[in-house]
Amino acid sequence: MLLKNLYTVQSFEFTEGQLVSEIFINKDHDIFNGHFPGNPVMPGVCMIQIIKELTEKALEKKLFMEKSSNIKFMALINPEENNTLVLNLNITEEEGKFKVKNITKMGDTVALKFNGLYREV
Repeated sequence: MLLKNLYTVQSFEFTEGQLVSEIFINKDHDIFNGHFPGNPVMPGVCMIQIIKELTEKALEKKLFMEKSSNIKFMALINPEENNTLVLNLNITEEEGKFKVKNITKMGDTVALKFNGLYREV
């Protein structure tokens, strides 16, 4: 985990390329002191890192992101209001690389859509 104690995995189910994971965001993490004081918002780069870490856990491989596309931040994630996220990842392998399609939700609200291409390091 790149940022220790930023989140904890509450559930993790990976079968046949489909990963569904529920995570709990630590609203007291130091990152929210600077992003933004009095109005905490989960940094987008942290969400992308969480997707990478969950993919690494599913595949049991260390990965490097080669490419990303279709990154759409649909709603702000305020950990004081929405500290539980559900990430749905579709992971496929093609020519030794891993394509990841993600949809992250807070309840019924889509917070993030992301497509990425990773390779093993």
